[in-house]
Amino acid sequence: LAGLGIVLPITLIVSAFAQLIGMGGAPRAAICMGEGHYEKAEEILGNCTVMLIGASAALFVFFQALCDPLLMLFGASEQTLPYASTYLRIYLLGTFFVMVAMGLSAFITNQGYAKTSMAATCLGAAMNLVLDPIFIFGLQMGVAGAAWATVISQGASALMILLFLTGKHGYIHIRRKWFRLKRKLVLSILSLGLSPFSMSITECVVQLTYNISIVQYGDLYVALQSILFSLIQIVWMPLNGFAQGASPIISYNYGAGRLDRARQTFRLLLLVDVIFAVGVVGFIELFPAAVLHIFSGNAELHALGTLPLRVYILGMAAMGVQSACQNTFLALGQAKISMFLACLRKLFLIWPLALILPHLFGLGSGACFWPSPSPISPPPR
Repeated sequence: LAGLGIVLPITLIVSAFAQLIGMGGAPRAAICMGEGHYEKAEEILGNCTVMLIGASAALFVFFQALCDPLLMLFGASEQTLPYASTYLRIYLLGTFFVMVAMGLSAFITNQGYAKTSMAATCLGAAMNLVLDPIFIFGLQMGVAGAAWATVISQGASALMILLFLTGKHGYIHIRRKWFRLKRKLVLSILSLGLSPFSMSITECVVQLTYNISIVQYGDLYVALQSILFSLIQIVWMPLNGFAQGASPIISYNYGAGRLDRARQTFRLLLLVDVIFAVGVVGFIELFPAAVLHIFSGNAELHALGTLPLRVYILGMAAMGVQSACQNTFLALGQAKISMFLACLRKLFLIWPLALILPHLFGLGSGACFWPSPSPISPPPR
């Protein structure tokens, strides 16, 4: 578990680049469709596809070449390095699948085929749940089995997404004639994608900071941090999913001049996000031991982790507000505001506090600032 926690920042970097391209292009394409410019939307999709292929190849080569040194930098010990290295080297074989699954799914949702996009995601998740115990325990592959299960599952999701976008369904498709990159278009995609990229890359920075800060206390603390980080991701993913469902509606109606429907969609998104976040926080605060048991049966880890978990999770109730506001600005093409909100909480608040507070008040005190949302996340008007 500690070894996998060391790998998390690198998997976040891969995800960040997928979001840089996919979430930078998808809202642009949705706005174009709202304006009736379907060829322009297809051109954006084609450019994003080429960019995802290029980025996946570059990331694969870079991380394979520097695998072990990077893992040591990210807090691996002599005991956890073999597990982390084995998992990462296999995981990187599926870099292209991860990039496609994460980067192109929004283009399906934007066309009104949210069920198809969700089915592709659920297919990968279901396959992972089935293959994990088979590979890890049945075939006794251990960490390598977990990595192969992830690669195969992501491959299935990516294949389903590519079959849809190259098939006859939908309004825009991947076509070779749009594979030629245009500088102006690429820059517009990257400028809007910087916000979700910043969201993921700052998660990596914070996780890396925690790993480096607590690795001196032993692998048990690293394992606990991995659990806490995974919980945040489990909560953030549905919030992000709600936002991805609302974003194309907001973008399309904004492009079509239907501002009333865009505002109505934002209010509904905000309500759903807040209810979900508050509900999850309430459950974890009431049953912290049960939540920890899902991740590990280690009694020592349970004794160590109950209080930090309850503190760590407190601010998550406000994450619903941050997610709704930040993603709505992104859907409206307001890249600068969205990126500022993405960086403020983690890069300018959590990161320095995580380094300072443990030395002032004891191990783990900085964790309570992790889930705290940006204190100045104004709602879009």
